[in-house]
Amino acid sequence: MITGATGGIGRATALGLAALGADVAITGRDVARTEQARRDIQSAGSGTVHAFVADLSSQAEVRRLAEEVLARLPRLDVLINNVGGYWNTRQVTVDGLEHTFALNHLAPFLLTNLLLDRLEQSAPSRVVTVSSNAQALGRIDFDDLQGERGYSGARAYNQSKLANVLFTYELARKLTGISVTANALHPGVVNTGFGATDPAPIQRLFVPLARPFMKSPAQGATTSIRLASAPELASVSGRFFANGKPVRSSPRSYDETDAARLWQVSAELVGLSPSSG
Repeated sequence: MITGATGGIGRATALGLAALGADVAITGRDVARTEQARRDIQSAGSGTVHAFVADLSSQAEVRRLAEEVLARLPRLDVLINNVGGYWNTRQVTVDGLEHTFALNHLAPFLLTNLLLDRLEQSAPSRVVTVSSNAQALGRIDFDDLQGERGYSGARAYNQSKLANVLFTYELARKLTGISVTANALHPGVVNTGFGATDPAPIQRLFVPLARPFMKSPAQGATTSIRLASAPELASVSGRFFANGKPVRSSPRSYDETDAARLWQVSAELVGLSPSSG
């Protein structure tokens, strides 16, 4: 299952896994676009393609999605938390949370926890979370997680991508002894519509110039596909990958105190028990 798979890296990941013969489930926000993606991905492989529609910035939508997935998919071998975004100006979700933190971190945190029993029942299984090398610039500001005191689109994005890695490592620790792995990745700088709805001025200036040097979505999806399918990675967990290989993430990402605190705060924000997972 791949979240945010109607375009960009997510769609390319779904196409790649379908081509390998996998049954694939995708999520998208728009009914028509999601159905078109389902048909395109279906034509790329021999497996079944399931489509789910949900706006993952809403916790109610994440919970509804999880219920639908549990009802429709008796097995879940891989969950790829791919959905994410960038907003240059501060926006608030229906839950009253800052949009970047809510979509990029809290959505995968909540969805993974809600689907964890199914993943364990389907074990050996895998959780793959798409982060970014922006995690190296991130800092978890526990005193202002929602950017209420001072908002920067870049700072919010970097924080969310560091949160992805801290979450992955903490999840891997919680799953020790269970045949469910958890890994995060940097897909590379990929030519997609990422951040296009509310870009920073520097994006408007430099992205058109940089496009010829960016990876294609298919190239950006290769690490996600490898983490989801490579037999030799079946027992590898708690690692950060780039270009298909494990690499060191930022020093802050290995802070177990911050990881445990972030887990607890996140659980409170989404209404889960802090011991979830």
